Amino acid sequence: MRYLGMDTSGSVAAVALYDTEQDIFLSQQCLYTKKTHSQVILPLVERTLQDCGLTPSDLDGIAVAVGPGSYTGLRIGVAAVKAMAFALHLPCFGISTLESLAYQAATADGLCSAVMKARQNLVYAGLYQNKNGKLQSVVKDGLYDTTEWAGILQQQAVSILMTGDAAMQFTGETMMLAPAAVRLQNATGLCLAARYHEPQTPEQLEANYLQLVKAEKDRQQRASI
Repeated sequence: MRYLGMDTSGSVAAVALYDTEQDIFLSQQCLYTKKTHSQVILPLVERTLQDCGLTPSDLDGIAVAVGPGSYTGLRIGVAAVKAMAFALHLPCFGISTLESLAYQAATADGLCSAVMKARQNLVYAGLYQNKNGKLQSVVKDGLYDTTEWAGILQQQAVSILMTGDAAMQFTGETMMLAPAAVRLQNATGLCLAARYHEPQTPEQLEANYLQLVKAEKDRQQRASI
């Protein structure tokens, strides 16, 4: 099986191509960019396939980060995967950005915390247990106050691998910082996670922001007046 992973959830646009039978990544490309993801993500996909001597028809599934992350970025990535999956009649996999970060960083059994910057003193965070390469959620993905999440981590009383763009905000004797090469989204974790997820149809694929978008917040505020 060949899985294509696409991540547009943050400042990095990333694409990875994974061969499950050989258990190797045929290609991985990422770009830290100030351009909109709509300008760079599909050219990255095209370049990845060309470099591997493959065509879209050689794919068996597409995994995409569905959130948390940039609202605009997530919508671009999800829309692109929906279109590709429809056109190619492929299954797709909507993967939590936090789970993907944990998969790409966790190389040994133990706990891994993925944390992403949200706003002010808030972070998106999740805690996972790695058991023989498969991750299980220990504390569900959510929007947390940094002090609250630090307290949750300290309660574990064991070593925790920290990854994500907010990882450096959390320090302590039990917290280990993941290497820079795997601390930001690179799409490899999407492919690894897809092995353990049920495939979805394009109609089922939706972004998961983990908080209300601005329009919904404004609507609720108007309704409460």
